[in-house]
Amino acid sequence: MGEASKERADSGTINKHEEGTDSVTNEWVQELRTKGRNEDDEIQLYPEPESTLCSSCLSNINCRTVRSRTKLMNILIERGKPQEALNIFNSLIEGGHIPSLITYTTLLAALTYQKRFNSIHSIICQVQKNGMKPDSVFFNAVINAFSESGNMEEAMKTFQKMKENGFMPTTSTFNTLIKGYGIAGKPEESIKVLEAMSQEENVKPNLRTYNVLVRAWCNKKKVAEAWNVVYEMITLGLQPDVVTYNTIATTYAQNGETDRAEGVILEMQNQNVQPNERTCGIIIGGYFKEGKIKDAMSFVYRMKEFQVRPNLVVFNSLIKGFLDMDDSEGVDEVLTLMEEFGVKPDVITFSTIMNAWSAAGFMDRCKAIFDDMVKAGIEPDAHAYSILAKGYVRVQKPEQAEQLLTDMVKSGVRPNVVIFTTIISGWCSAGRMDSAIRVFEKMCEYGISPNLKTFETLIWGYAEAKQPWKAEEMLHLMKSYDVQPEKSTFKLVAEARRAAGLTGNANRTILGINGNHDAIQQLDVNDEMPVDSLEGVYHKEVMNSYSNQFHVSSMSISDQKGSAASTKRSRMVLKEAEHSSDPLWSSIRSMHVTCKSGARMPIICQKQSQGQLFMCGQLANSCTVVFLN
Repeated sequence: MGEASKERADSGTINKHEEGTDSVTNEWVQELRTKGRNEDDEIQLYPEPESTLCSSCLSNINCRTVRSRTKLMNILIERGKPQEALNIFNSLIEGGHIPSLITYTTLLAALTYQKRFNSIHSIICQVQKNGMKPDSVFFNAVINAFSESGNMEEAMKTFQKMKENGFMPTTSTFNTLIKGYGIAGKPEESIKVLEAMSQEENVKPNLRTYNVLVRAWCNKKKVAEAWNVVYEMITLGLQPDVVTYNTIATTYAQNGETDRAEGVILEMQNQNVQPNERTCGIIIGGYFKEGKIKDAMSFVYRMKEFQVRPNLVVFNSLIKGFLDMDDSEGVDEVLTLMEEFGVKPDVITFSTIMNAWSAAGFMDRCKAIFDDMVKAGIEPDAHAYSILAKGYVRVQKPEQAEQLLTDMVKSGVRPNVVIFTTIISGWCSAGRMDSAIRVFEKMCEYGISPNLKTFETLIWGYAEAKQPWKAEEMLHLMKSYDVQPEKSTFKLVAEARRAAGLTGNANRTILGINGNHDAIQQLDVNDEMPVDSLEGVYHKEVMNSYSNQFHVSSMSISDQKGSAASTKRSRMVLKEAEHSSDPLWSSIRSMHVTCKSGARMPIICQKQSQGQLFMCGQLANSCTVVFLN
């Protein structure tokens, strides 16, 4: 279309307000006018009022600006930049210029490239509104747009209007219709188009015609019919090319018949067609999909026979496949083959091997691979650091995982929420919630927002530490970060209660926080009352437990008939109660977590008044006081 457009523009034959559009075209446009109302909002098809229009455009003189920008639009489309072409069109309209027919044709090509078909009718109507008579290039562009969208009814109507207006369809026109029926899943109709093509004068099917037809049958998984098309091509003296055979090989691979896809190569060689990188990629990908890694490896050796060089993606996939099979010899073989082909590893190659050692717990080997990568001049990315962090967490070395944050910053790699959450989980597993919160604070200082996984990790950590009230605090803190809890989140908080021995609340599951953010609602439909602060509930049950223990101990000691074993047992109970109360007090110290958003975690305090100990659990605006006599 580029050459045709240039020829038309240079000849100056396009008059934007040309009269005499025949009645057939008028009827066609009128039929489309109502359909054209749903245009693409990002495209301004209509020029500004006449007072702001370009004088050259108004005088029916070929405007240089319109011509130059239309040419630029064509260049951008050829370079695969349709959006930039659309931007040029919009700027043309905003500048008060009237687009030419060539401009609208180019616009249609850009929209078709992006599969944005809503404006097809609007463009046709705008061409008519500007008094332009569609030419063969414009008709072909419209047919192509409708065919790409699978709207073959409109495509065929446009084809008929094109012929009625005296424009003869070309081989490209028929090829477009055959392609359209293939997209619509109607290869039988494509055959009819091919038959109609044979009845036209000076129009003959070419290689592309048959390749499009082969694809139409393959899209329907009817490979036998596709082969019939190939044999017909050969009978007619047309030589199938690599595209023909790659299309059939792709269908075999998608159907789980990669061995038959590999067999296609024999047919190619019989027709003196050389397999290319695409052919090999289809077959290797098919074997991977079927889990036949060794067959894929064997085919890579065959690639030498075809003088095709495997790319890095193939080798990385092979390495991962052999690692998944725990086949270290296979990995070594792939690395050796890479050297033979002169293919250098990249960060993905190293990360794939690192991940295998990390998952197996061999962090020394994992770190050695990392160091080798750096020595090779390959810069590690955030994913590579995350693999190291995950590995250190697995082997219970969270301090080394955290050290990676410093290393990343020095290397100019920005940490992400994944690696922070991984490190937090390491400290949680180690029972070091103070360190977990410290890393959480550091994440906030970096301006990285925590996600649901981050909060659920902290909730799990507090459950392991038997601090359910702090797990509850996480629910409140999530609100300040606009992170919505899910069922799994509430389940974790419920588990935190159970882990702390809150048997009275073990069968309840927290559902959410009410509108005032000051009470927790529970799943028990028979109890609609919001429960007390978790800390208060926890200490009530704990102190009731202690009270029972003291009562039992007193009875045992005062019982003159009790044995020495009974006395010893009572002393052990007392000692156990005294010991278990120590972490109780130490865990209820003031804790402030201030993040970038300024949100603070709730404060839990301890006070003493008039010889009585009491605890105040401050959760938002609610406060529950439990007296300890």
